Amino acid sequence: MAKSTVITLADWYHTPAPSAGLVPAPDATLINGLGRAVGGNAVDLTVINVLRGRRYRFRVVSISCDANYIFSIDNHNMTIIEVDGVNHSPLEVDNLQIFSGQRYSVVVHADQKVGNYWVRAKSNVGPTTFDGGLNSAILRYRGAPHADPTTTSALSNPLLETNLHPRENPGAPGGSAPADVQLNLNIAFANAQFKINNATFVPPTVPVLLQILSGARLAKDLLPAGSVYTLPPNQVVELSIPGGSVGSPVSIFPLGSFLITEAYFEINSIRSICTV
Repeated sequence: MAKSTVITLADWYHTPAPSAGLVPAPDATLINGLGRAVGGNAVDLTVINVLRGRRYRFRVVSISCDANYIFSIDNHNMTIIEVDGVNHSPLEVDNLQIFSGQRYSVVVHADQKVGNYWVRAKSNVGPTTFDGGLNSAILRYRGAPHADPTTTSALSNPLLETNLHPRENPGAPGGSAPADVQLNLNIAFANAQFKINNATFVPPTVPVLLQILSGARLAKDLLPAGSVYTLPPNQVVELSIPGGSVGSPVSIFPLGSFLITEAYFEINSIRSICTV
């Protein structure tokens, strides 16, 4: 049985939010809470200890605000078995791109010689190199010296999401027929505010549920204006979320349903958190 370890990836900012600008770049990548910054000290990095010959399940989670990462482990392949809580047919890769809020479970076989190997999370913003241990952690075999690795990265088999296939396939809601309701959610950023369909969410003085209990029945009667949509019961709703605005990606967490990442659901296609 593979042993399980959680690996979190996060972006870290040295400047407090009020004075960091509209879309600041992170100063460092933290892996399980530890990381190095440009011009900073060579602080200790996270060490993931393994025993040669064993298999390990690494639950890789992006808890970043903005950055996405290319995750890899030098000289080791990864077999993806779960994506965002959905079991998938095993897929072997040597690197994967992970966005805010996404989760992957990968099985790694500790089958290399005893030593230290770089665990890499290459960020798309901020420092993007691995100089001096930036964007890195350490995979350490039992018996290896306590030192930074000297391994190099040679990647050739990236994750292609179209190659992911869930183990269970209940199909898309409503089958292949068009959705009963089509709703477009256009995300934009202007005047230091995010907007969905030109509406910016402002917390109402009275919670939505209390507004309903007080007699409000239609979406147009609920506050905040433009932020509440009425959906008919027992019908299939198609959400179109173009995304691409400044400050994206934005992760959408489905509750008891599916979200479409690229197109209509087909047989045995990926089901996961949608990042736009």
